[in-house]
Amino acid sequence: MQPRARATGRFETPHASRYLQQLCKHFAHKLEVRYDDTSGEVALPTGPCRLTAGDGCLIAEVAAEDETGLERARAIIDSHLARFAFRESFRNMSWS
Repeated sequence: MQPRARATGRFETPHASRYLQQLCKHFAHKLEVRYDDTSGEVALPTGPCRLTAGDGCLIAEVAAEDETGLERARAIIDSHLARFAFRESFRNMSWS
């Protein structure tokens, strides 16, 4: 599968590394995952997801075969972050 659609999401948070690690540990129960404190790669069913924790923000880059898959990938990341970042009243990443 060669991804054709891509999106980048941004979440401003002082806890970027913590959320990156939580996401990766969670996904590792069912998916192929590699990560450290500042970066991670998750083999989502829709396509690859790359996570980066920087100073004050978490970046997620997702890819999929088409727009439907891309929407699903964004929803997967958003829904899991909503559970992990509830104390910050997280709703959705800023996707572009």
